[in-house]
Amino acid sequence: MRRFARWTFAALGLAAVVVQPAPAAPADGGQVVGVSLMSTPGKAELVIGIRGSVTVKDFILANPSRLVFDLEGATLATPAQPIYDGVARAGVLNVRVRQNAPGVVRVVLVLDHDRAYTVVQEDDAVRVSFGADDSFLAWSSGTPVAPRLSAPVAPAAATVVTEESPDLDRALPVRVAPVRLSQQRGEPRITVSWDNADIRDVVSGFAALSGHTIILGKGVTGQVTAEIRDKPWSQAFQAILAAQGLSAQEMPGGIIRVDAPTALAELDSLEPLQTEVIRVNYARAGELGKSVEGILTKNRGSVNADTASNSLIITETRSRLAGVVEFARGLDIRTMQVSIQAKIIFVDRTDLEAMGLKYDLGSNNQFFNRLVQRPNPTSDEGQPFLPNVNVVDLGGGTVSAIANATSEISNSALDLVFSTALGGYSLTAFLTALQRVELSDVQAEPVITTLDNKKADILVGEEVPVRVLDAGSATVGQAPRATVQFKETGIRLTVTPHVTNNRQILMNLRTERSSVKTLAAADLGFSIDKQSTENQLLVSDGETAVIGGLTVTTVTRTRSGIPLLSSLPLVGNLFSFHSNTENRKDLLILVTPRIVDDASGN
Repeated sequence: MRRFARWTFAALGLAAVVVQPAPAAPADGGQVVGVSLMSTPGKAELVIGIRGSVTVKDFILANPSRLVFDLEGATLATPAQPIYDGVARAGVLNVRVRQNAPGVVRVVLVLDHDRAYTVVQEDDAVRVSFGADDSFLAWSSGTPVAPRLSAPVAPAAATVVTEESPDLDRALPVRVAPVRLSQQRGEPRITVSWDNADIRDVVSGFAALSGHTIILGKGVTGQVTAEIRDKPWSQAFQAILAAQGLSAQEMPGGIIRVDAPTALAELDSLEPLQTEVIRVNYARAGELGKSVEGILTKNRGSVNADTASNSLIITETRSRLAGVVEFARGLDIRTMQVSIQAKIIFVDRTDLEAMGLKYDLGSNNQFFNRLVQRPNPTSDEGQPFLPNVNVVDLGGGTVSAIANATSEISNSALDLVFSTALGGYSLTAFLTALQRVELSDVQAEPVITTLDNKKADILVGEEVPVRVLDAGSATVGQAPRATVQFKETGIRLTVTPHVTNNRQILMNLRTERSSVKTLAAADLGFSIDKQSTENQLLVSDGETAVIGGLTVTTVTRTRSGIPLLSSLPLVGNLFSFHSNTENRKDLLILVTPRIVDDASGN
């Protein structure tokens, strides 16, 4: 009888109707041999197993909502009344079965709310059906009755392979629902408890529930005492195996092996190795091999990259080789190309206004020989005095003056000289004026195309030699050594693009504009004016983004002149030099990326 119960459990997993041969009904009436609450697609079904002829009457009670079924002309097959496990299934809170009166067995379903139902009486069962949103693990008492299956049934039910084991005390009713072991969402949930159940019988129940073929290793034994409440079957299965020190390994085709971890490792170590050559089309074999290496079987699998043919040579166990090859080919996809167009606009504007007056007052006997060159009467042909030779009359009272002598305006646009005689003196005035506008407008539009996630760099410019002096190398009688270094100047664009899944472009971008400026002191060489940006931005395909904007305005005002006189209102400018310089630099950098080639070849 116990051996029969075990195979009844497996048969339920195969969705086959296997029942114990029923003895003849008693002469004085029918019997109720068991009650089951089962899950079928879209509904729940209460199955009352009967023998012989009975009459069914049903009615509804309220507060709480109950469905009551009286089976007249029937008695309970066992004296003990079945006890419901208390788990809510499809709105059923409790199931009560008792001998309500001589010849009357009453079955009561306590529900969470009123619902429509149908009653069908068959030769061996009374079936009560009502709607259910979720599936559940079946409950039964007495001899289980298999649920009716709609034809055809697909996919095929699971097969459980075990070695000989002791007979079971009872069978657990299950529902077939094929699900992959790794699935977590939408898979059947299980509520069940075991008390010293054989591990092989527990695994058989999971096989029937999941629809998988599960093979137990030789020597797998143990007793399971646990309670699972409303958990996905795969999580419950893994937890039960872990508690028993076992592991599960899913083989190609969905077959699951259950055994001790060491036994599974030994089986993998005995499995023969196979080698396959994969030709890589788009990626580099050396880079791809590093990714494949992480999923190979430890101490057995290997991968080698042949750079000449850009191929991968993969060695792996026979059962895992196909998965590794598929993984490698999944990484070898056509890489997108991105074209980046940058526009660098640099405007440098300088406004200069300068004006000044110089005065020279002197006589024939005393003067400053700086602004006006006076002749030397003692020289032949009236040659002027040498520059900066001042003549002073030591014999009398004479006044000489010079104003703003060292103030100059380079490249003046207007030079005016005014001279007049004041008694024995001569007064000479020099007017210098300049107004200049300098405008430099540089616009560069570098364009570069590169692969996704690959750095690209473009430079349009020149290399400038810079002389560097080593002051420490100078010795007595020997000049310091000088070396020449080359500096790159011009327009530079460095970018690393990445195309996201929603066809936006993420860029690590660096732009630079530099130019050489010659210094006044020749030994100091040059200075390099540089404007650069370095940032990261996310833009859409074909969208123009402003990644840099800079405006620098420099205003310089210079005034020099004769004390007191230069400060006079209105006429103060007649005794001074003044210069107003305004420099404005504007920098604007625009970037427009475009996807020019995607994985589909468009």
